[in-house]
Amino acid sequence: MRSRFGAKIPKFLRVRLRRLWLSFVPILQCGLASGLAWWIAADIVHHDRPFFAPIAAVVSLGLSLAKRWRRSVELIGGVLIGIIVGDVGISILGSGGWQISVVVAIAMSVAVFLDKGVMIPIQAASSAVLIATLIPPGTGSFGRAVDALIGGGVGLLVVALVPINPARRARRDAAEILSILRNLSADLAIALRLEDEDGIYRVLATARGTQGAIDSLRAGVTAGREVSRLSPMYWSSRGRVERIGATADPIDNAVRNFRVICRRSLGVTQRGIAIEPEIVGVVDDLQLGFETLRAMMMAEPGDSPDQADAARVIRSIVRKARTSLADGVEDLSEAAMLVELRSLLVDMLMVTGLKRSSAIAQLHRNQ
Repeated sequence: MRSRFGAKIPKFLRVRLRRLWLSFVPILQCGLASGLAWWIAADIVHHDRPFFAPIAAVVSLGLSLAKRWRRSVELIGGVLIGIIVGDVGISILGSGGWQISVVVAIAMSVAVFLDKGVMIPIQAASSAVLIATLIPPGTGSFGRAVDALIGGGVGLLVVALVPINPARRARRDAAEILSILRNLSADLAIALRLEDEDGIYRVLATARGTQGAIDSLRAGVTAGREVSRLSPMYWSSRGRVERIGATADPIDNAVRNFRVICRRSLGVTQRGIAIEPEIVGVVDDLQLGFETLRAMMMAEPGDSPDQADAARVIRSIVRKARTSLADGVEDLSEAAMLVELRSLLVDMLMVTGLKRSSAIAQLHRNQ
């Protein structure tokens, strides 16, 4: 029912609604943190117009779930550097255009010297400008540093008390990549059987466009690890987050190997050579393997398919991808394609939790 309703929504609107839905929890966190930071700074600490507190809370959180602890530290450090340099610099040099240039340059230099983070020099510069232009030197500017500490601390508190499930986003991103590979495997097998150069190229072009999804997976894993450390509600999820995190590199490598397979396929087909049906059959079987891995990723603990179930499915494909399939092939690229297929199967076995040495051993048993 919901899928039929979703199909009626224009694609451009679906994309925007999905983006909004994925950002809902971070937006909620930013809203809560900004209001709470203002209340603490204004009503408890009794600072006059503590605008640094809500700004610090929002910047430390942001819409990106990854590296929030790092962002908070960079923000607070940058604000402190900017306030100190701005206050001392303007007290000595006076106010004016060239004085602003000097204090900004000094603040950013100190920030870069102390830390390699991207945010800290920007925060140092903006804080120095604020001190140099809006707040008279020596008149309570260090209260702004306290506001920054309040905002950054509140941001981390909100992450701990109103967290996003640390495993959900990462496993969803992993499942999305695996579903793409499942569909592309089916499309590639069809194109190979038809010797369709354009079809193979379309598969290759789509596979090349998956880097954003891989980057999202890695960011989701980083965010999941951070939340599982910060939030007592999800301390028990650390093991699961680590298991999902361990699949990031094998999935990335699987995508890269699949692209190589597509390029090999395109080269062979362009030379007018039909790839052996048995090799095409292995490509076709990949869709079952990727679908099983996708289902494994989305399964709740204790449900099927689990890692052992997925490994059995991949091993059944490994048995078909024996090296003897390359005997008598017409083109070296076709033999190289089989090698890449076997390498891809190693990556898939590693997604099931096997170490690389154990996955390679599975291939050696099925020469």
